[in-house]
Amino acid sequence: MLKLLSRSLLPLLAAACLAAPAWAQKVRLATSVGDIVVELDAEKAPKTTDNFLRYVKAGHYDGLIFHRVIETFMIQAGGYKPDLGEKPTRPPIPLESANGLANVRGSIAMARTGDPDSATSQFFINVVDNPGLDQPNARDGRGYAVFGKVVEGMDVVDKIRSVPTRPQGMHQNLPVTPVIIKKASVEK
Repeated sequence: MLKLLSRSLLPLLAAACLAAPAWAQKVRLATSVGDIVVELDAEKAPKTTDNFLRYVKAGHYDGLIFHRVIETFMIQAGGYKPDLGEKPTRPPIPLESANGLANVRGSIAMARTGDPDSATSQFFINVVDNPGLDQPNARDGRGYAVFGKVVEGMDVVDKIRSVPTRPQGMHQNLPVTPVIIKKASVEK
C-alpha cells in the first residue's frame, strides 16, 4: 500500500517542483504608492538577475525615484535620487536579450544605452506588451533583456504609469510628484 501511495504522489510532487522552480527569487519594491513584487528568472537571465540582486542587497535602489514614466510604454527607475542626482553604479553587464523572455505587460527588463552591453542598475517594467523591444524584433537586432515579471502589485504599476509627468532638464517624462522606491528587499 505504501509503495502504491508513493507512486501516486510522484506526479504531484513533480508538478509542485515545476510550479515553484528553485531558481525563482522574488524582490519587493516598497514604493511611495504601494508595493510591487517581481519574480526573477535566474535560469534564463543569470547574469542580469545576479546583477539586479547585487544592487538590491547593497541598498542601491533605496530612496531612488521612477524617473521615466510613459503611460503607454513603461516605467523606469534605478538611477536617480529625488534631486535628480545620479547614483554611481558598477560596471555594465553583457546583454541577455536572446533568452526567450518577452517584453510583455508586467515583465521587468534592464534599461541600457545604444550600446547593447551597457546595462548597469536601471530597469523598467513594461506596462503594455512591447514586442519591438524583444531581440528578434528590435531595430538594432539586440533588444532589451527581460529577467522577470511582476507577480504582485500590477495595480501599483498602473498607479505609477498614470501619474502626471513633465519635462525637466534631460528628463522628458519625469513624474511631477516623485514616486520613490522606499526600500528594495529580497523576499524570503
